[in-house]
Amino acid sequence: MKQKINILLLLGVAFLMVMSGCKKDDFNINQNPNQATDSTIAYNVILPAAQDNSARLVARNWGWLQNYLGYWARSGTYAPNAEEETYSITTGFQSQIWSAVYDNNYDYQNMQNQANKAGATFYAGVARIMKAHNYALLVDIYGNVPYKDALKGSAVTTPRYDNGIDVYKDLLRQIDTAIADIKDADESENGPNGNITTDDIMFGSKLYAGTTVAAMKTRWAQFGNTLKLRILTKFMNGGLEANAAGTVGTAASYVPGVDIQAEIDKITAEGSGYLTADAQVNPGYQSDKGNPFYNSYVKDDAGSATANSVYYKANSYAVGQGVASDPGYYGYNGDGRRTKFYAANGSGVYRGVAYGLPSSTDNAASTLAGIGAGAYRGVDQPQRIFTAAESYFLQAECMNRGFMAGDPQTTMENGIKASFVSLGLTNANANTYLGNNAGYPDVDYTATEVIPDGATGGLFTIISQKWFALNAIAPFEVWSDYRRIDMSASVHHFVYGESVGFDAGPAISVYPANTATEIPCRLLYPQSEYLYNPANVGAQPSAGAYPFAHVFWDLH
Repeated sequence: MKQKINILLLLGVAFLMVMSGCKKDDFNINQNPNQATDSTIAYNVILPAAQDNSARLVARNWGWLQNYLGYWARSGTYAPNAEEETYSITTGFQSQIWSAVYDNNYDYQNMQNQANKAGATFYAGVARIMKAHNYALLVDIYGNVPYKDALKGSAVTTPRYDNGIDVYKDLLRQIDTAIADIKDADESENGPNGNITTDDIMFGSKLYAGTTVAAMKTRWAQFGNTLKLRILTKFMNGGLEANAAGTVGTAASYVPGVDIQAEIDKITAEGSGYLTADAQVNPGYQSDKGNPFYNSYVKDDAGSATANSVYYKANSYAVGQGVASDPGYYGYNGDGRRTKFYAANGSGVYRGVAYGLPSSTDNAASTLAGIGAGAYRGVDQPQRIFTAAESYFLQAECMNRGFMAGDPQTTMENGIKASFVSLGLTNANANTYLGNNAGYPDVDYTATEVIPDGATGGLFTIISQKWFALNAIAPFEVWSDYRRIDMSASVHHFVYGESVGFDAGPAISVYPANTATEIPCRLLYPQSEYLYNPANVGAQPSAGAYPFAHVFWDLH
């Protein structure tokens, strides 16, 4: 088994280098995190394969969450999915996410082990940062997870679970170590890091022609710092303005046990700053070996439309019903990003469908708007891992809450502009959007109430803008915002749209048997854990009925 895996990995790297051979999905190092096997594949060979797998993890696993958040919906060409559309999810629902994260992290762990032996601290640091990226995602989805005992192969086949908050705390230190290792790494061409500019398909020469190792060190430090900020904002909980359940700026607003100010001061002292350009991966995508988002949601390698491109269509909450009186939330704001995140139907109309609506010829796939080119930008384009837009929004939130110096309004608006530009629009388009929405707190940071008891600008604006910008790119972060930012003492989640006179969102499934009034707060542990690690998964607490139990940073 081990020999076969190694051969497949090498074949996969051949694909990355010359874009031929088997699909990346065929050469994963590890399929079961509880039965991992060691690998002796060279660290520099593992790096591009692992990064490509990270791109697939970010790109392919979130259609269900796009539906939950009001971006996409099942077309009427397909039968209803009762489990998903009634939120009655089981241990089999989206279980591939768990295995995909651990599989990818096992790649990085092997890379880190081999790099440390060779003194290749740049590679080892990259592995630490990417593991932290993936583990944070896992905690946000499941809560407590195997961490200290994980990735040890046959030495520990039934890993114990660590508390989510303890994992988060250690991830901050892992990123610190990673940044230090990268900054101190040997830059000589004949040294152990000599091939990093070509091996690294995120910040290396494939995306930054003529780059230097020194420039790459800065980019990786910025990525690590921005990832730390994403983690730290999860400790910033509570509600909006006069919410008695946890007013912003009070002790009740923050998860206890972490000195957020000290952590942000540490990032400032490190000195590299935060991402100002998208962190993205491209091993050499082309028409017959395409961008993973494109291959999953648009066309396959043969150029045929994928099943997902027919199944997933625009949600009417986002784009409306194709008539002037119902333009959807993007149309309501006159948001030019609608034409980038969505593709009009054959009649040139942006028509969506309510999530969970029974199948009908009236809402057949051909009548609906589909997934737009801004989500993937072309078959040969890089796959986004972490956007500059999100980086600016995270900084703006920290400034708004008083943890960071700077102008939160300008920083947030820089995030809006970065979002527009990343989608193929311009700064001028973004400025027009800002001007046309003056006085509306979902766009205007300085806005006051539009409706009685509605939210004002500030934090509400920042969180709202993440919904508009991260569509199809990082829906898992929008889901986190939905869970962690309460709207009132009685509404324990974020509500989009309603405070500016639009419908409250995200739109809840209209499936006839659905009785839930909010979307799930987490996924259930996968069935594989109950089969292979029953004692440890069975010991995990459940604070409330799944899937509406909360992860540690969801304080309500």
